[in-house]
Amino acid sequence: MLVAIIVIVVILALIALSFVVSSNRFVRQHNLVQESWRQIDVELQRRHDLIPNLIETVKGYATQERTVLQQVTEARTQAMQARAGGPEQMAQAENQLQRSLGGLFAVAESYPQLKSNENFLELQRQLADTEDRIAAGRRFYNGNVRAYNTRIEAFPSSFIAARRGYKKEEYFEVDDPQVRSAVNVDFSTLTPGAPAAAPAPTPQIPPAVPQPSGLPPVTQQPVQQPVQQPVQPPAAQQPAPPQPPYGEQPPPQA
Repeated sequence: MLVAIIVIVVILALIALSFVVSSNRFVRQHNLVQESWRQIDVELQRRHDLIPNLIETVKGYATQERTVLQQVTEARTQAMQARAGGPEQMAQAENQLQRSLGGLFAVAESYPQLKSNENFLELQRQLADTEDRIAAGRRFYNGNVRAYNTRIEAFPSSFIAARRGYKKEEYFEVDDPQVRSAVNVDFSTLTPGAPAAAPAPTPQIPPAVPQPSGLPPVTQQPVQQPVQQPVQPPAAQQPAPPQPPYGEQPPPQA
């Protein structure tokens, strides 16, 4: 009986411990999602602050482009008002603002003096940097939201999320088709059926002979075989005269 009570107590303790650990993990993930969203919000506010200076700069060179300037102004106003809503509503407003800015920069291409203006170039550079930071923050935020929502849907963490009141967060997505479109690769300039050029022959380099430490390697030179000269036959020799026996005088020469 005592053993059974101990087993039940241990099981209940493990269940309570897992509940506490999972609940604390939900708290950390929820705070991480909120923090990553605040980083995006800061960059969005920075872009909203740069747009009025950009409009005033363009007005000095392209006063007749009132329609484009008005579209940018209205898109900025809608984007600022959408900050009171959720990420999905803000994403739609920011996408519209991004498209209107693209139209403004397209109009600026027709004004060389505006394109060479230092203030315009600096504002364009700051907006480009802000867009890069917004894109990086969006990827970080969506990754945290994906992990957070997955835990809410999975069991048994879904039971804890329901008890603690955790709900799924919205993604901050880009709906601009120009951003989502893939890069087109054109191979039409290549001539079909053209044979490939033969590679140039690689010169054969003799291997280097290893030298003692501190000396450069010596490249072996091809050994030249000596030219063999034809062998001349020896001249005919006259037989030597016979020698007389020991103690006798040789006969006189005729």
